[in-house]
Amino acid sequence: MTKTGADYAWFENDFPDIAEAYCFTLVRGLSPAELMSRLEGRPEAPLQGIAAVVDAAFARYDLGEGDRQLVAMTTVGAWTLLIEPNGYLGVTEDRVLPASAGASWVSHFVNINAVGTFLWAEDRVLRLCFDPMFPEDRWGTAPDELLDVMERIGFHLADESPETDLSSPAAFALAEHLTSVAITPELLQDTTFICATVQVR
Repeated sequence: MTKTGADYAWFENDFPDIAEAYCFTLVRGLSPAELMSRLEGRPEAPLQGIAAVVDAAFARYDLGEGDRQLVAMTTVGAWTLLIEPNGYLGVTEDRVLPASAGASWVSHFVNINAVGTFLWAEDRVLRLCFDPMFPEDRWGTAPDELLDVMERIGFHLADESPETDLSSPAAFALAEHLTSVAITPELLQDTTFICATVQVR
C-alpha cells in the first residue's frame, strides 16, 4: 500500500538538524562509486550516522569551503541513496540529466526558506518536476502520470490551502512509491555512509 506524507512526519521531529534543509536522491543503475565519478566527486572518510554527516557538512561550510559540499551515500537494494545536508545538487537539472544516463533518478529537496523541488528523471529525460508546496504546477514529459498517487499521498492539489502542510513528508512518500525504497530512522542512524565532496559552483 502506498505510504502517505503522514507516514514520514517523523523525519522533521526526529532529525531537525537536517530536516530544515536537505536533498535526498535515489539512483538506480549506478553504484556509489559510479555516481561519484559522474558528479566528479572527491572521496572523503566514511561517517557513521546522519548526525555525523550533518556536522561534517556544516563544518566544511563554516571553514569557507563553499565551492564544495559534503555528500553521503549508501546502497539500498538496487538503489544508491545520496544525501546532501543543505544541498541541492540532486535537483539541479543541468547536472542531473547528464548524470542520469542509463539510470533512474528520483530526488527531492527543500531549503531553509521552505522552497522545494521534486525531480524524477529516466535516462537523461526529465519525467516530472514540481515544488512540493505547489504541486499544481508540474512540468516534464509525464507531468500528470502520478496525479492519482500524489493525491493519495497527501499533496494538496485543490485551491484551498491545507490546514497542515505535509508537502515535505509527502515528497519522501512519493520517492518511495517510485523506488520502493523506504527511508527509515534506523537507516539514517545506523548506516556508515560513503562520503565525498562535490563541486557546487
